Amino acid sequence: MPTSFGAALESTFERHGQLCVGIDPHQSLLEEWGLPDTAEGLRSFSFSTLDAAVNTVGIIKPQVAFFERFGSVGFKVLEDLAEAAAQSDLLVIMDAKRGDIGSTMTGYFDAWLGKTAPFVCDALTVSPYLGVDSLAETMAEAMERGKGLFVLAATSNEEAKTLQRAQIGDETVAADVYDRIERINSVNLSPGARIGSLGVVVGATLNLSATGLARLQSEANLHTPILAPGFGAQGASLDELADLFGAAADRVIANVSRSVLASGSTALQSAIVQAKQQLLKGTKRA
Repeated sequence: MPTSFGAALESTFERHGQLCVGIDPHQSLLEEWGLPDTAEGLRSFSFSTLDAAVNTVGIIKPQVAFFERFGSVGFKVLEDLAEAAAQSDLLVIMDAKRGDIGSTMTGYFDAWLGKTAPFVCDALTVSPYLGVDSLAETMAEAMERGKGLFVLAATSNEEAKTLQRAQIGDETVAADVYDRIERINSVNLSPGARIGSLGVVVGATLNLSATGLARLQSEANLHTPILAPGFGAQGASLDELADLFGAAADRVIANVSRSVLASGSTALQSAIVQAKQQLLKGTKRA
């Protein structure tokens, strides 16, 4: 039985902290780096970011869309990047937000998390909005292979409010998604582990009470890891981690992208170190 993703995440937190560097090579950043908006520019940007992350943080999150926009040559860069990252000490979360039913979802699983997956990674972001149960087989297979999933629960985009904050009985849709994942983690938790292998995505800029997820701030006996975009350029401050997430703060993967990537290739590692130090302050705040 392979090591669970949850156990690997705990180990990464202990060794490298909770900062995650997003690899988001969109056009404007390539231009800021003085790189062409081509597959060659994509490769240079992505591997420079990887190099800066290795031995500095423990987690990276490539945004698949920015590779996919170049077609097959972009996917080749992503394959090579994933293979190189697999040879390092990094955990790789592929931000692809896949979600479907039946054989189509099986195809996504094979591409990202299967035994012969061309895109080597440790975890994948997925959407539950075809129904959380549509992910049941994928969740079971991921855990069996020691892989992780991060299920969209409460995202920070304005358009999400109508759906994610809609009520199901006494709770919101977002809270229902979280509760389902938490129950699965509680049943499948590895012996001695405190973090499960199935996570949720919760935007760091959100008011958790408004999304129906206030319990995350007060209940200390929960097991679901949280992937939290929104730090840095989007407005949330890394040194406010404990204030934002309360009791859940020690399970949060704090993602930064533009706020460090905008430093350029020569200053990138220094920017990551500064972000890591800021986050450390946030984990220690009361």
